[in-house]
Amino acid sequence: MSTTLPSPVASGPVPEPPRTLDPRHDPRWAQWVGGGRGSLFSSPPWLRAVCRTYGFSAHARLVTGPDARTAGVAWVPVDDVRGPRRVTLPFSDRADPLPEDPELLRRLVADRPAALPWTLRALEPTAIRTLPGARITGRAAWHATTLDVDREGLEQRIHPQVRRNSRVAARRGVRVRRGTTLADLHALHALHVERRRERYRMLAPPVELFEELAAEFDLRDTMAVLLAEADGDVVAGALFLEWDGVLYYKFGASRAAALALRPNDALFLAGLHHALARGLRALDWGVSDLDQPGLVAYKRKWADDERRVAGVRLGPPPASTRVDALLGTVTALLTDPTVPEELTARAGRELYRYFC
Repeated sequence: MSTTLPSPVASGPVPEPPRTLDPRHDPRWAQWVGGGRGSLFSSPPWLRAVCRTYGFSAHARLVTGPDARTAGVAWVPVDDVRGPRRVTLPFSDRADPLPEDPELLRRLVADRPAALPWTLRALEPTAIRTLPGARITGRAAWHATTLDVDREGLEQRIHPQVRRNSRVAARRGVRVRRGTTLADLHALHALHVERRRERYRMLAPPVELFEELAAEFDLRDTMAVLLAEADGDVVAGALFLEWDGVLYYKFGASRAAALALRPNDALFLAGLHHALARGLRALDWGVSDLDQPGLVAYKRKWADDERRVAGVRLGPPPASTRVDALLGTVTALLTDPTVPEELTARAGRELYRYFC
């Protein structure tokens, strides 16, 4: 008597198990986000600086699909007075790239606790919003200038008003120089504290973040601190970070009393010239809230690429409504014009970590 055995069931290749790693130090993450794939905000030096400043740790996951495509995501676990949560990534414009392949996405987020809020930000379109339970929490405008032209071609590309304002700044005595010392970095931070308090009634990140970034991005190399001066005084400044062939504008500020000198136009034109001289492929102007149409319009004068960044939340909403309201009240008190500026700066050092 013979026995007929069942035919083997055909199956596809078995997916590789996810790789969990520390994106601050693991060379596999550095290799994956490099080569034009990721952005500054998922880069190891940025993550190291942010985590050291605020006492965070960082985690990442890489998964490989059957077609050998690899996808990844990094996050920071946060557990403070606002409750436990995951953030991708704190104090960062975005965390690209997130895959458009639904299966790779599912595998990337498969380990998350269902009751833990997880906020992600990425350039649209992003398939992360199609995951079950995902909610759009906001959108912002993103701008960049591609640097595929020479200096003359670049100046023809930007808005004519920018060129006019830059000439006005030069006639009115504005000069832009590159700062290469910690004293220059501190001068920019002090101006940043002043401007955020004066215009937005907001706290500024602590000076320690600027110092940690300087430790990762050399002030004489991949960090550019540009200062616009008039009559020997710093009237505007900007901090740029270079990573993987792109220059990122991250922090900037100007004195309200000096705006008639047009220092910002001179400053940002110098930033573009710096990026060209470094042989970079783009200048990333960062994100702007859509409820700030003036800022969006200003960046459009410089940029030739505009897209949207979406904030997406997985899991339940954060249970921090009362704490958020309290932080808002305390911030309003500590940014009042009658409060000494030194105290406002100290408040940013103590409280800014809770705003992610």
